[in-house]
Amino acid sequence: MVQEYQSPVRVYKHPFELIMAAYVRRFPRSHLIPVFVDSEILKETQSKDGTTLVTERRCVIDIEAPRLLKRIAGVDYLYFLQKNTLNRRERTLRIEVHNETFSNRVVVWECCNYTVHPENEDWTCFEQTASLDMKSFFGFESTAEKLAMKQYASSIKKGKEMIEYYLKELEAEGVTYIPRWTPPVDPGAAGLQPTPRSAARAIPVSAAETGPDSKEEPVAGSPDDKLDADYIRRYLGDLTPLQESCLIRLRQWLQETHKGKIPKDQHVLRFLRARDFNLDKAREFLCQSLTWRKQHQVDFLLDTWQRPQLLQDHYTGGWHHHDRDGRPLYILRLGQMDTKGLVRASGEEGLLRQVLSINEEGLRQCEENTRVFGRPISCWTCLVDLEGLNMRHLWRPGVKALLRIIEVVEANYPETLGRLLILRAPRVFPVLWTLVSPLIDENTRKKFLVYAGNDYQGPGGLVDYIDKEIIPDFLGGDCMCDIPEGGLVPKSLYRTAEELESEENRLLTDSIYKSASIFKGAPYEMLIEINEASSVITWDFDVSKGDVIFHLYHSKRAPQPPKKDTLGAHGLASPGAANAQVIDRNWVLGQDYSMVEKALTCREGESVQGSHVTRWPGFYVLQWRFDSSPACSASSLPGVDDVLASLQVSSHKCKIMFYTEVLASHDFRGSMTSLGSSHSGFSQLSAATTSSSQSHASSTVSR
Repeated sequence: MVQEYQSPVRVYKHPFELIMAAYVRRFPRSHLIPVFVDSEILKETQSKDGTTLVTERRCVIDIEAPRLLKRIAGVDYLYFLQKNTLNRRERTLRIEVHNETFSNRVVVWECCNYTVHPENEDWTCFEQTASLDMKSFFGFESTAEKLAMKQYASSIKKGKEMIEYYLKELEAEGVTYIPRWTPPVDPGAAGLQPTPRSAARAIPVSAAETGPDSKEEPVAGSPDDKLDADYIRRYLGDLTPLQESCLIRLRQWLQETHKGKIPKDQHVLRFLRARDFNLDKAREFLCQSLTWRKQHQVDFLLDTWQRPQLLQDHYTGGWHHHDRDGRPLYILRLGQMDTKGLVRASGEEGLLRQVLSINEEGLRQCEENTRVFGRPISCWTCLVDLEGLNMRHLWRPGVKALLRIIEVVEANYPETLGRLLILRAPRVFPVLWTLVSPLIDENTRKKFLVYAGNDYQGPGGLVDYIDKEIIPDFLGGDCMCDIPEGGLVPKSLYRTAEELESEENRLLTDSIYKSASIFKGAPYEMLIEINEASSVITWDFDVSKGDVIFHLYHSKRAPQPPKKDTLGAHGLASPGAANAQVIDRNWVLGQDYSMVEKALTCREGESVQGSHVTRWPGFYVLQWRFDSSPACSASSLPGVDDVLASLQVSSHKCKIMFYTEVLASHDFRGSMTSLGSSHSGFSQLSAATTSSSQSHASSTVSR
């Protein structure tokens, strides 16, 4: 495998001629680079007019490697050939290096360039490119490659220090200026041609030029832009040479191949960090995210999407100053949030857009804080207050929606969370953590700090991360926090499945909730195959029209595929045509299949949640039937009269919104009480049903 390296542009604020005077002092050897044992000039040629000087050297390198490896290789030193081409007129120096030792096993190539800064002729730029191709090395290819890259990274850093050292040495000797080279005077020439400026590409303005208080924002400019080392240190942080190389190469690849908007360097760096600077993995990761952003126009989200009043009033989160490290601080009072109400009223799409807008705001806040504090800030701190968290927050569809949102955020906003402070965690928190933690990246989980009760008020608590002056009042501080109080979402605001699914520009391809119509004589049935006993079937449904009877059946036999609608074949529109019968009409209850849950009558406006722990593998059928009278027939199979009646009475129709999920028993390690059945009124016709006092729970868990 070929290892490649590309350096950022290093800027020396000294003229080219002075840099060259410092550079030649490193030969034939330098105490600043112990591995550089010696060098000798093999050949030196100069053009007739003195413009170009070409110097060829053989360099002796003492690689820091295990003695055993050196003995196996049979060498103590490595020899490299160096060719320096100095163009005095253009004020450039090109250095080309390749290995002489083991050239048939290993190919090492390096190219360095000293050029004049494109915007200041009295400054000098330095760039470096290298590659290592380890073909074979006595069976130690991987070890030798790691040693070589480690040694090379170390020498890169020392190279800059060496130039600065010899510049100071020249200054101590009184040499602070060296005149530019001029061509020999030709008596017959009418005059001298002006010295042309070297062709150099644009470089982002460095911090040294702008200063920490500058309001100018660095941007990813034209495809020819190059990154300045000072710019990286000022806006991106301290990176190792190899990390800088990964960033530059990925950025260059994007500029050459990506046709859309080029992401900012800070964002590209996040994807590299998320993949431990593995260039190939980071490139794939980033490309998937860029495609997603373009498909859903996420770059324009903050300008085009307006936060609904519902979320403004009931989403209990907001930005609040910054932490001690200058990171933006986001506070979420999760315990005060009506998760079910928000999911039912705004839908997953609304909640996802809310979370995405928060992340987009966070990216902007990081850029602003980087300018304000004069140091790189690429992530934020999140404080989550869990006071009030209870089992209602473990409502399965709500948890499912949360997990799906986490998946989207993890895939498109990596390395944006610097620290997560979880305060006042109740006893139910381990259950929620069990459900959520598998979807969170391991590096992200390490940033979580959890405090139970009032532990956050003591030593090692909140004051270690947030200034006392900005601790919110609801946490015992003196700072007023402009975050909504939350509370229950009025059930009159709940939306139907059709309304949620009809939204345009959906970010999620499907919705958690499904809708179904139930006709008299044509029940709605859902088949679930269970392969192992003790699995947990969960359901959550709302009756939005009419009254229904809910059944759960079990059969060891696989139901046959539903037959064609015979009425439709004769040109008659059957209202239950979409409701394929799963239970065969010839089956006998008690012989071919059995009822495993007692029939449950559900009235219009009720919300029902429940679960069933399966005793046997096989096929389970969830059935919703039209309830025509208070005294319903025990038979689960519709008769011919019922079907004919349903053709004549169009009002004999019920509608439900439902959600089902199957959990393996070993996957659900929390309290089983969170799966208990419950009823609650939610009628969309009357706001009076918003009172939670009408809710009552009754466990229907079957074991």
